[in-house]
Amino acid sequence: MNGPALHDIPAPASWRIALPHTAAAVPVARALVRTALAELKHAADSDTAELLTAELVANAVEHTAGDGHIELVVELMPTGCQVEVHDPDPAPPGNLTVPEPHSEPDPWQEHGRGLLLIRALSSSCGHRPTGSGKAVWFKLPVLPAQRRPA
Repeated sequence: MNGPALHDIPAPASWRIALPHTAAAVPVARALVRTALAELKHAADSDTAELLTAELVANAVEHTAGDGHIELVVELMPTGCQVEVHDPDPAPPGNLTVPEPHSEPDPWQEHGRGLLLIRALSSSCGHRPTGSGKAVWFKLPVLPAQRRPA
């Protein structure tokens, strides 16, 4: 047989957690992603997953109104991982998938690079409407064996 047998491919694992609609959600989200990837010895790049998760959560906190929670969903698959952040605002997240022409971030500003990082470092990203707002997501592939940390 070519390739792994069906029983050799691990089933997807997923986590879903409600986070407060405050800046305190960012380190909690980073810790969940780090723990999920480490516990399963998952081969996606943990540092990149943490960084991009922090950007999505920080954007949800900063750019959506309300006292309700936001939700983090982490799914680990044999081919990589997908992270989603659900928030109550149905409006799409600016220039996530297509950069605006001539929209270079101002080098003197602290803000304005999050979506650029997500576009540049993920294998794919996007957003979709949900029953209570939207989900913004990114995917990271499994790293080749020679690029994994020892």
